Amino acid sequence: MSFTIYPAIDMRGGNCVRLLRGDYDQETIYGDSPFDMAQSFAAEGAEWIHMVDLDGAKDGKRVNDRFVITAAQKLANVSIQIGGGIRSEADIHHYLENGVNRVIIGSIAVSNPNFAIDMIKKYGSNIAVGIDAKNGYVATHGWLETSALKAVELGKRFADAGAETFIFTDIATDGTLSGPNIAAVCEMAETTGKNVIASGGVSSLADLKALSTAKNISGAIVGKALYENRFTLKEALEEVKRS
Repeated sequence: MSFTIYPAIDMRGGNCVRLLRGDYDQETIYGDSPFDMAQSFAAEGAEWIHMVDLDGAKDGKRVNDRFVITAAQKLANVSIQIGGGIRSEADIHHYLENGVNRVIIGSIAVSNPNFAIDMIKKYGSNIAVGIDAKNGYVATHGWLETSALKAVELGKRFADAGAETFIFTDIATDGTLSGPNIAAVCEMAETTGKNVIASGGVSSLADLKALSTAKNISGAIVGKALYENRFTLKEALEEVKRS
């Protein structure tokens, strides 16, 4: 299994931001142009870029979609995946028909699992299931709410329904540069038997090496470590190529 690095662009108010553990009150702004950021990642060799509409996740509707579509249409050699604010098939279709490669369904997968299963069956590999966990339980709606459902149970349900790609975020580590929760990611990968992309906490090249050599983990989303210059995207790509 090849291992993919997904540089992250989290968008709020048209800016590139990072939140600490998903807290909207603990925001750091790293740039005022999501497209310029995407273009710089593409220039460093990114094959995929992970974009998140934080306003959309909170408001339950698309807000920053124009930046996503611009990146998808203008960056010819880069694939784009988007999460945040996707609540309907119209949202999914809007992104896919405008050049986005993969749409992440998260909160709607918890509140309306039958809808999620229908979308997985209809759009196949163009759908990823985003599972965000707080203390092992699924968090929804921009991480503002925690459900009574265990993350691995949700993963198994959608894997059985045909989902091939999962994005697993451990909220406790997100934006902290404290290292990923590799055990939790591995548990999700083992339970689903599918491709799992790790999100949250990556702080070093050693973290990436550990993730890239773990069974069934197909990629890692990297955000704050890049913005804080812990390493460059080029260095990250070279590290996983060696692993």
